[in-house]
Amino acid sequence: MAGHSKWKNIMHKKGAADAKRGKVFTKLIKEISVAVKTGGGPDIESNPRLRLAVANAKGLNMPKDNIERAIKKASGAGGEDYIECTFEAFGPGGIALFIECATDNKIRTVGNIRSYLAKHGGNLGKDGCLQFMFERKGIFSMSVNGLDEEEFTMEMIDAGAFDVEFDDEVSVICAMEDFGNIQRKLQELELEPLEASLQRISNDNKKIDEESFKKFIKLLEIIEDDDDVQKVYHNVEFDEELLEKLA
Repeated sequence: MAGHSKWKNIMHKKGAADAKRGKVFTKLIKEISVAVKTGGGPDIESNPRLRLAVANAKGLNMPKDNIERAIKKASGAGGEDYIECTFEAFGPGGIALFIECATDNKIRTVGNIRSYLAKHGGNLGKDGCLQFMFERKGIFSMSVNGLDEEEFTMEMIDAGAFDVEFDDEVSVICAMEDFGNIQRKLQELELEPLEASLQRISNDNKKIDEESFKKFIKLLEIIEDDDDVQKVYHNVEFDEELLEKLA
């Protein structure tokens, strides 16, 4: 498992494992399709959501031909129409889960999510029940290579970031309303993020016992493996020792 950042969800990216099954590219293609249809068309320069989706696809090494094919398919007749939907749920130990999906069949997706939760000690909550627990924040991840830590940090703070964390990767965190400012500053510095997104960050993480943690990890893996699921957020307090036991 990759190094942990306090701003990233446990197992938010399971790059190597997912790539083998094509999961990452499937989710990226869906995001590109949704961006084309809802963000203003196939022109990357005039469609900020598409520009972000393409940047993320490049950051995860999606071939250029695949990206162009996805844009062309989404902008033409016959491309799939995906509905965006979210689910708020509770899991083992009373943890909170916020699940974002893009689907061409919402009935199927609802049924699948409900089934996963029921089999692993969870249940769906009412819409809006977790809104107060998660705050939207902009998260940018970049390679550490070639960056002067102090200089880069000051550039990001001047652009609106409220935290910059250096680890295996660099994480830049900002308020949702400053997302565009950070994007523009990175372009000005000619830096391309490995990943950039608006994420739902928990305001209060929850520590759970080992048994609940095991159930949670299993539930998270199953939900993330569903092709309709784009992202899963949670409020579980990161426990490196327990993760190492499960690795």
